Amino acid sequence: MNDQTPTVNAKVQLIDIGEEQADQRIDNFLIRILKGAPRTLVYRILRKGEVRVNKGRVKPTYRLQTGDIVRVPPVRLSASQNIPPGQKALDRVQASIIYEDDVLLILNKPSGIAVHGGSGVNYGIIEALRSLRPDAPFLELVHRLDRDTSGCLIIAKRRSALRHLHEQMRGKNMDKRYLALVKGEWKGGERRVDAKLRKITLKSGENVVKVDEEGKDSLSLFKADRVYKGASLLSVKLITGRTHQVRVHAAHLGMQLAGDEKYGDAGFNRAMEKLGLRRLFLHAERLSFEHPKSGERFQISAPLPDDLIQVLDKLQITDTP
Repeated sequence: MNDQTPTVNAKVQLIDIGEEQADQRIDNFLIRILKGAPRTLVYRILRKGEVRVNKGRVKPTYRLQTGDIVRVPPVRLSASQNIPPGQKALDRVQASIIYEDDVLLILNKPSGIAVHGGSGVNYGIIEALRSLRPDAPFLELVHRLDRDTSGCLIIAKRRSALRHLHEQMRGKNMDKRYLALVKGEWKGGERRVDAKLRKITLKSGENVVKVDEEGKDSLSLFKADRVYKGASLLSVKLITGRTHQVRVHAAHLGMQLAGDEKYGDAGFNRAMEKLGLRRLFLHAERLSFEHPKSGERFQISAPLPDDLIQVLDKLQITDTP
């Protein structure tokens, strides 16, 4: 072996699954075990049957059970795959932590950093955190934010906390609020958008989400926070958590998000760019849920980043709902 073929797993491992590891998907388990291995490699060894659970093949969605025996093959990375986060990126992620206890870690995720590596991205928030804390036994994303979206992002430090929070998300007991700057001046009070959403892969390979009666049930609640000349700052409560939900539901209303290159309005985006907007104006402002350890209602907010505040300061307020 030479420096061009670094090893993340030099020989076959047989791993007994205990209670703390149970109920997680095999793909997520492997990503944690094979530190530094990209998702594409993990899915490839699963697809080829090199990973076995109880001597049998499994799909990436398989959930581990207590007592399972997982065979993990030797894995080597090419030099291009072995690109760890740089110190500047690590410092940025470390500085974004706004809350931590023994079961949870919450960040005000910076815009421009993916939550995990893959699809041409060498690393994300979770890989950076694992690099910062190599001795941490467990660090997993509870939910996801788009790469360009900033704001509250929860990381579980215990398997039990992850399960508890996922149950709340499925039971709609987690309250997620976003701030979004959109095209147009909002009229009236709260508006409910329940348009079904379907993810589509284009011939180019790009994934897009469209309103479609054959799609999945999706529900967002929009109301105005501030109304400006030609634009509105909306508070959005997500009842479901579909991919690109805020962006597509806002566009469905004819009030596209500022800086949205996929679903947005080109003219509005150019106008906002002249005011200094360099990214999607979408921020996960607040989360509320039952704390997985104390059982008490827990709420946390992430302040709006300075770059977005500076854009708002240049807009002319016409109304304050």
